[in-house]
Amino acid sequence: MTRLDDSGARSTKRSATDRSWLDRFFLVSERGSTYGREVRGGLTTFMAMAYIIVLNPLILSGVTDVNGDQLSAGQLTTMTALAAGLVTIMMGVVGRAPIACAAALGVMAVVAYQAAPVMAWPEVMGLVVWQGIAIILMVVTGVRTAVMNALPYNLKIAIGVGIGLFVSLIGLSNVGFVSAGDGDSLLQIGAEGGGGHLDGWPILVFVAGLILASVLLARRVPGAIFYGIIGATVLAVVLHNVLRLSPESWGGGVPELPGSPFAVPDFGLLFQVDLFGAWTTAGPTTAGVILFTLVLAGFFDALGTILAIGTKANIADQDGQMPRVNQILITDGAGAVAGGLTSSSATLVFVESTVGVSEGARTGLASVVTGLFFLSAIFFAPVFGMVPAEAASVAMVLVGAMMMMHVGQIDWTDMSVAIPAFLTIAMMPFAYDIASGIGIGIIAYTLIKTAQGRFREVGWLMWILTVVFAFHFAMHSMGL
Repeated sequence: MTRLDDSGARSTKRSATDRSWLDRFFLVSERGSTYGREVRGGLTTFMAMAYIIVLNPLILSGVTDVNGDQLSAGQLTTMTALAAGLVTIMMGVVGRAPIACAAALGVMAVVAYQAAPVMAWPEVMGLVVWQGIAIILMVVTGVRTAVMNALPYNLKIAIGVGIGLFVSLIGLSNVGFVSAGDGDSLLQIGAEGGGGHLDGWPILVFVAGLILASVLLARRVPGAIFYGIIGATVLAVVLHNVLRLSPESWGGGVPELPGSPFAVPDFGLLFQVDLFGAWTTAGPTTAGVILFTLVLAGFFDALGTILAIGTKANIADQDGQMPRVNQILITDGAGAVAGGLTSSSATLVFVESTVGVSEGARTGLASVVTGLFFLSAIFFAPVFGMVPAEAASVAMVLVGAMMMMHVGQIDWTDMSVAIPAFLTIAMMPFAYDIASGIGIGIIAYTLIKTAQGRFREVGWLMWILTVVFAFHFAMHSMGL
């Protein structure tokens, strides 16, 4: 049977007897995909995520712990790529979903700016390991799956749309297309200090790549986003070398030809973990609050991302439930443990996976491809470092447009649904945090339904989530 999928690409489903063991294991034909699309989707996801290999070391190595010690940027580069590669391959083989994993930005912020100032780095990473263990226990006991099932369908759709806007904002911010406003404006077009104007050749690279990918998408060309990234990278390399632009002019990743494509990896941070020191150094209350924040941030960031990917890939059922969801969630928890053991911060599901899905990825084979590229980055870091943020952000911005297509599935005629859905969508980019958007949406849904006398529609688990998020927000407002 031949059909057109959501990307407009032609696909063929074959009978089980005609399929190879690889096809049967990853359900390639069953999900209407091909090996070529899975490889292309996996590579595109990697290119959209490659910035984390540079960004994570920059953030973590720039922070001193309570003893004044800093992590090595070179060692962090190796560990970031190693953890991302191994966990993403595990996600592909165990979860069999097109979901890639890397150092989570939300957790990274807690690690760098909340945990490190009150404890030593090995103790910080010990808490990250405990975060992963807590997530795994929540899956084994059924708590995490129950939470996914308890979320109303309309909120699940809103979460996906909000994540799309959040990713788009990150992409626009990474290249300086939008920034914190000068003077009275909250946001402005252009980089900070630019007076509200676009300036510089790197912006041209981003715009050119965005136009190319958009036109190809509109014409339903397979690989449109991938070609946009490649085209922008080639243009960046040419401009950088011809005009001799400074490395600081790029948003991240310098498009210059490396002297050598190889780099010697440094595994010095592997297993530098103290599982129990945080509870004495920072005290049980402080360590407990930080651990609670880590679990909450990782839990709901991953929850929202998994729901969004399942919807976009058309592999979730009509209620928004993903196949093999327990295996996916177990792998996500194992990723947090791996991130702690490598001192690279929790390695969780990455929202940029939606970029590969938009390129046709439907199975875990794409994740295996992405993971292999991360592992190769350990040795070929200079090559992958050529892709500037201006090229990778093309994919991130277009993801927002494609995920916005699902917004029509929300029942906007019912205000008890419309208001929580709007708050969920709006607060993810406005608060710059996926978990906050989910929490505000849950609280609004519960309170509005109850005020209407429809509290039985809420469900007891939604009430528990409401209390948890209310406590979370109140805890931070009181400076705890």
